[in-house]
Amino acid sequence: MQSTPNLGQKAIAELVGTFLFVFVGAGSAVALGYLANAGSNQGLLVTALANGLGLGIGITATMSISGGSLNPAVTIGLLVARKLSIAHAIVYIISEVAGATIAGFLLISVLPQNTGNVVGWGAPALSKVSVVQGIALEAIMTFILVFTVFGTAVDSRAPKVGGFAIGLIVAADVMVGGPFTGAAMNPARAIGPEFAWAYFSGSGALTNWYVWWIGPIIGGVIAAFIYGYAILRAN
Repeated sequence: MQSTPNLGQKAIAELVGTFLFVFVGAGSAVALGYLANAGSNQGLLVTALANGLGLGIGITATMSISGGSLNPAVTIGLLVARKLSIAHAIVYIISEVAGATIAGFLLISVLPQNTGNVVGWGAPALSKVSVVQGIALEAIMTFILVFTVFGTAVDSRAPKVGGFAIGLIVAADVMVGGPFTGAAMNPARAIGPEFAWAYFSGSGALTNWYVWWIGPIIGGVIAAFIYGYAILRAN
């Protein structure tokens, strides 16, 4: 058995891992729509836990193969910190977006249309905040996420907790920013459901899509510089 995964295996791991995360995360938004219609007030907690658990499991399942990035913002952060090559980063990002898009299309295929349309099939949206505020909030939340990735998964001194510490910080971020930006913190998590929704309906899809690319990438790069250069390379 080959001990070191090749690039193709890593690409598959990134695609499947991102698919798992987005299917659970975007699917929780559809479930939230159902719960809201049913009069439940537990929606935000459900969404936070679903996103956190989905990401934690996805990372843990793929970290021994590809490192479990599952997020273009994390991938770019790893590239900035010289933990990934440019070729690997490009393949990872394509795989992550592909996995998220497959998840979006399958969600639309298997879940109730009337409920899914209400919440845009899990695609994030701005609420009560401007575009600039949305970018800033996504950048801050992604900074926290990527810093946690470096501190719990990239650093060789990190505790061996799989991806669950990362999943927990995602759940915490969703509790804070979910009502205002959807707390995607992940360009693939945002664009996958948006692509699917745009294909099937087009109504409202891809509105302000760049918010969930600019904000997370800025936050991820800053976290990578701080941890990758000020902490890791200082030891």
